[in-house]
Amino acid sequence: MTGKLYLCATPIGNLEDITMRVLRTLKEVDLIAAEDTRNSIKLLNHFEIKTPMTSYHEYNKVDKARYLIEKMQEGLDVALITDAGTPAISDPGEVLVSMCYDAGIQVTSLPGPAACITALTLSGLSTRRFAFEAFLPMDKKERKAVLEELVNETRTIILYEAPHKLVRTLEDLKAALGNRRITLCRELTKKHETAFRTTIEELLAFYEKEKPLGECVLVIEGKSRRELTEAAQASWEEISIEEHMKIYESQGISRKEAMKLVAKDRGIAKREIYQYLLEHAE
Repeated sequence: MTGKLYLCATPIGNLEDITMRVLRTLKEVDLIAAEDTRNSIKLLNHFEIKTPMTSYHEYNKVDKARYLIEKMQEGLDVALITDAGTPAISDPGEVLVSMCYDAGIQVTSLPGPAACITALTLSGLSTRRFAFEAFLPMDKKERKAVLEELVNETRTIILYEAPHKLVRTLEDLKAALGNRRITLCRELTKKHETAFRTTIEELLAFYEKEKPLGECVLVIEGKSRRELTEAAQASWEEISIEEHMKIYESQGISRKEAMKLVAKDRGIAKREIYQYLLEHAE
């Protein structure tokens, strides 16, 4: 019998948030793979868990994954934990999970704390649809590409950021997205938990006087569908109706159907398109 991989969510601040199922699993598995064993030993000691640990992190994620899979193929059960929160979310655990599936190893996830979800529910912004981007890339080209993708994102956007990079990220967000509503969450689940519901401009003004502290989660309002529609209509209005018609007709779309599509793009009635073409027919 092969072993199993258990993805165990651990507290993001308050130790009382750990589940009874996670505690039992951490005691029963044969091995715990931890992002930082120096950090995780404090958690294990607090709950008197004696299970052996090994490191599994960004810099050994492929080689150590092979090792862990070998152990599970020998019949050992392995629990994966991150420094805080749910493994595999913005975390090298996703590599191990993927490799386990390739190797036929069973994987299960034990739900629990996740900073992105905690911040979203605390934000006061729309929670029905959201886009989680984790940390923005440091590479300038990649960062620019991601920000350009987010410009027309209608879902609520969630980002992680370190305090020493916060102001630069806010400046980039302001330049790309404009002055959106934003909730800055920090010290989640801890004694000094803060949810600062404001705008990007006001947040930048605040940090002109205050030093950013603590790991941050930024929850940003998505672009409204109305704004998106108005922007699209404005872009279509930059070309003539005849040119607009040719775009669709060149795709093999009938003239009647093309008129419907042009009217929809421009937010006007089809009869207005018909009348215009009739009046401007050569």
